[in-house]
Amino acid sequence: MPPSDPTENAVADRHADAVAVVTGSTRGIGEGVARRFAAEGASVVVTGRSADRGEAVVDEIEAAGGDATFVRADMREPAEIEALVDHAVAEHGRIDVLVNNAGVQTETTASEATLDDWEFVVETDFRSFWLCAKHAAEHMPAGGTILNTSSNHAFLTMPGLFPYNAVKAGINGMTRALALELGPDGITVNTINPGWIEIERTREELGDDYEYTEAIHPVGRLGTPSDVAGVAAFLASDDASFVTGESLLVDGGRSQVMQDNVYRDYRRNASAARD
Repeated sequence: MPPSDPTENAVADRHADAVAVVTGSTRGIGEGVARRFAAEGASVVVTGRSADRGEAVVDEIEAAGGDATFVRADMREPAEIEALVDHAVAEHGRIDVLVNNAGVQTETTASEATLDDWEFVVETDFRSFWLCAKHAAEHMPAGGTILNTSSNHAFLTMPGLFPYNAVKAGINGMTRALALELGPDGITVNTINPGWIEIERTREELGDDYEYTEAIHPVGRLGTPSDVAGVAAFLASDDASFVTGESLLVDGGRSQVMQDNVYRDYRRNASAARD
């Protein structure tokens, strides 16, 4: 089984003395990423809209011996994004790693979505990624890294998740553009595209379909924030210094399955044969 604690497989001191800003890190994937970077020695700036949850994440990191601060910021507010970056630079002098992770979605089709839905998703999931990268890159030394959290919906999607799915595809394009433009400054830019990740709401959303959803993943399970955090820590490390402009699927092979029922039955039969 994968570790449920994002710090369990941390590489000691891999990010020692680095400064990492992780947006949307008061819960879920972002929290896991923040805790992983702190466990590997980085000074982490936790940010989100909930001060209570943000301070709780900071307390947990500090209790484990890490270094973290919380800055409240709404990713829909450009002034608050700039203030977040200014705070990180004032506190630490630079930013080595930016993880654009904050995200929202609506359950609407293209015909149902309103301008409010569009602005809600685009401003949070797309515009904020650009603005965070724009401001952070000004204070990022050579060897710095920007990681954009997208989704497997950037590659294959379903009805009723517009404009979330369109925006996630756009993030992959933004990553390529930023990788080209920031490459001469020694900054790498990559996208992490998670699939089904078990966070607070996942079991409730899936309900009776939980075991079915596990069975249509070749690895036989859903992902955890630890799975994403480990990839993020690697992509921000020296071992990945020659990787830029890439969009990496972290979905347990889910996107390789053409027919869900066929694969579920195959897994069942394969398990029975092994027994």
